[in-house]
Amino acid sequence: MESLMRVCRSCRAVGTLLLTVLSWSSCLPMGEEAVCTAPGLGRYSITFTGKWSQTAFPKQYPLFRPPAQWSSLLGATHSSDYSMWKKDEYATNGVRDFAEKGEAWELMKEIEAAGEKIQSVHSVFSASAIPSGTGQTSTQLEAHSRHSLVSFLVRIVPSPDWFVGVDSVNLCEGNRWKEQVTMDLFPYDAGTDSGFTFSSPNFATIPQDTVKEITSSSPSHPANSFYYPRLKSLPPIARVTMVRIKKRQRVFVPTPPAVVRMGNEIEDALSETPLDCEVSLWSSWGLCTGPCGKTGAKSRTRYVRLQPANNGTPCPALEEETACEPDNCI
Repeated sequence: MESLMRVCRSCRAVGTLLLTVLSWSSCLPMGEEAVCTAPGLGRYSITFTGKWSQTAFPKQYPLFRPPAQWSSLLGATHSSDYSMWKKDEYATNGVRDFAEKGEAWELMKEIEAAGEKIQSVHSVFSASAIPSGTGQTSTQLEAHSRHSLVSFLVRIVPSPDWFVGVDSVNLCEGNRWKEQVTMDLFPYDAGTDSGFTFSSPNFATIPQDTVKEITSSSPSHPANSFYYPRLKSLPPIARVTMVRIKKRQRVFVPTPPAVVRMGNEIEDALSETPLDCEVSLWSSWGLCTGPCGKTGAKSRTRYVRLQPANNGTPCPALEEETACEPDNCI
């Protein structure tokens, strides 16, 4: 009996220890890095650079109604308990409204609710829209050791529900704040609208799909505005740079609304994406014409659906003729 009691006490001790370990480990952030112990606050200037040019993305490039441009930027610094958006997961109602229509109210409410209920959000930041495909916009952000992750969204305009952004990028590295973080950005589909092209009409995806990265071959459909089968990967459509602000830098002057079209990072050599010619299917063969008793000729035609660009494959012949026996001759 005493032996049995000792075994039970031993089991309870092991159970208590296990619970303690599990409880402690559950407090750790879910990211790959250890707990951030950087002192003070991490203050950064963040610059978003649009690289969406007609040279880099010639297919169906929006020139009017509306022309290629970027929405305002909306982001937050937060802990691992909060997620604004995540690849291969379902977009929230707030992300859907922002990606489809550029409306930020629902997303702001989601961020505020996360901050109030689980104290997972430290600060919210935003930057002005860019009225063209290339240009820059800047703002400031502030991170805390317990809220060292950064997430943000910028809508691609026009588009069905496409956006660029970052998900939970850590500005902390152990016991120090990173001096600079620079990332190339690529388009994502929020999974809430089924359009293939920049100017597609609103057509809700039912049931809703998960957030997916748009690549040069996915969605694999010739109508897709980002479909470039000759490319292994799309060129970056945007870039973000976050630079730590030193304590002595007290004054911050934001980038004025008049966007710099060619400057700073846009000085990089512009990608020249080859765009192959696209033609329609052949029409039906026309009537066979010619004198009776002799070989006649009939023809068919096709038309150019997409002109080539940047040394892409030129258009093939648009008319074809073949021999035939005249049907109704006199």
